[in-house]
Amino acid sequence: MLLEFSSTILCLILAGKVGSNIASEIGTMRITEQIDAMEIMGVNSANYLILPKITAFMLMMPVLVIFSVGAALIGGYCMAAWGGILTVDEYVYGITYAFMTYHVPYAISKSVIYAFVITSVSAYYGYTAKGGALEVGKASTNAVVKSIVVILFLDIFLTKLMLS
Repeated sequence: MLLEFSSTILCLILAGKVGSNIASEIGTMRITEQIDAMEIMGVNSANYLILPKITAFMLMMPVLVIFSVGAALIGGYCMAAWGGILTVDEYVYGITYAFMTYHVPYAISKSVIYAFVITSVSAYYGYTAKGGALEVGKASTNAVVKSIVVILFLDIFLTKLMLS
């Protein structure tokens, strides 16, 4: 749970939901010329539209990872208590046997990096969308696919870097 599932798999799932939402929202604003209107008024549109999304997602992603780990541990405890497959003492011994405290900040730091990747890639594809509604859909799809690919490559790189 700590090493891969709560950080990597959760971010892959959220890349589909949040990334698509960000890309389509900003892409629609670009297509309907709302971003152009902001720039004419002298507003830094990228700073106004993208930075709050990046900041919010980078702040909330560790909370979601901690919640995910906590829910998994509680679920495992309940299954041990009521499932009859193993005892609660065996479950507690199993999760504490190979526990390393470094895995907690490792998972949280990975999730923050992944949150930055998801929001920045999605915002880029939405911000550079051109054309009509069809291109907004393509930008949203491209944002999700590219975010997932970058997260998978970063997972390999960060695991080598942080766990060796």
